[in-house]
Amino acid sequence: MLPPDGHVHSQFSWDARNVGAMRETCARAVALDLPSVAFTEHVDLTPFRAGFLAQEHGEFVVDGILRAPLPDADAYRESLDRCRAEFPGLVVLSGREVGQPHLHAAELAGLEPVDRVVGSLHCLWDGEAYAEPWLLFEQRPAADVFRDYLAEVCRMATADFDTFAHLDYPVRSWPGEFDPTEFEEELRTALRALAGTQRCLEFNTRLPLHPAVLRWWVQEGGRRLTFGSDAHHPGAVGHGLAEAGALAASVGFVPGRRPQDPWVRA
Repeated sequence: MLPPDGHVHSQFSWDARNVGAMRETCARAVALDLPSVAFTEHVDLTPFRAGFLAQEHGEFVVDGILRAPLPDADAYRESLDRCRAEFPGLVVLSGREVGQPHLHAAELAGLEPVDRVVGSLHCLWDGEAYAEPWLLFEQRPAADVFRDYLAEVCRMATADFDTFAHLDYPVRSWPGEFDPTEFEEELRTALRALAGTQRCLEFNTRLPLHPAVLRWWVQEGGRRLTFGSDAHHPGAVGHGLAEAGALAASVGFVPGRRPQDPWVRA
């Protein structure tokens, strides 16, 4: 059985507004026989340096800083309702992906409840503004940036979210070959902080989680695992989930009680 895809974006995410399509994503999920999808639309409350994103998302950029709009809540709910009615065999969850939730507790408290809250660390402070890792790599050694990132994960661990997304986010733009063993101590510390709060760890398949990191998650007390393609267009939903599920099963994870539930350690 394929794992549920718990991290998907549609046209209601600011960075997928031109390519995302909720209905088509659901249709693709049904064709793949996925048990569930969660539309975790971006809630990015932290203004950050735009960099190359200004080319495609210039309407959100002022003086080089990108301020992302929130999803249209009413239209989002209506689209969810239509998809649930049209695809009754697919469990369709509401959700949001919140960047830096530990920095925005008051703002997030006013948002309506959803089925799944994915917490992400997309940006770090560079002394003057927040910036994504790929921009920070231009200023500092990648190893230093990653260690700062993992330290911030520990500070974020007690924020209000269900699952921590793409722990290896900086590796997406890593300059060269990435070896997780060079950061084993810091990765274990971050994993231990998340496990201690009973959070889920996400196996994000946009860049498959290194098997060593998954083993360390188990060794540091991690009991629950979600999966996410991080799809921003319908063709990417479900990508890599079969391989991710097989790897998770090899270290003792089994499907949860309901189709949409996290996998748990047997």
